[in-house]
Amino acid sequence: MKAALPLALIALAALPGCASTTAPPAPAAVTGTVVWRERLMLPPTTKVIVRLQDVSLADAPAKVLAEDVIEGVRAPPAAFKLAYDPASIVANHRYSVSARVEVDGQLRFINDTHIAVINDGPTSGVEVLVKGVGR
Repeated sequence: MKAALPLALIALAALPGCASTTAPPAPAAVTGTVVWRERLMLPPTTKVIVRLQDVSLADAPAKVLAEDVIEGVRAPPAAFKLAYDPASIVANHRYSVSARVEVDGQLRFINDTHIAVINDGPTSGVEVLVKGVGR
């Protein structure tokens, strides 16, 4: 009986070595700012909506991978962080960031250019310039 106790302790001590040492991949993120050139103070009801999208398929809607809604932004810049699962990234796909600024649910600013990220561009320090829309 006395010999069994040390053997049991040795077996218990060896168990952590059997456990998997691979942790799940940490979520990645695209970070940056949304800016506009117009010098005006927006109302507190302003929302900045930023999306990370897979734009690989022509003639098909972009697949949204992440979205960040920043409320109460009255003047630029508006910082964003779009967390995504790195396992969902396909090596030959194109990814972009898009942004829109809404005041009381009405579109006020939007970006009008493709902003490549991840495979074809950066993942940090991304600047999204949005332009005013006619009212």
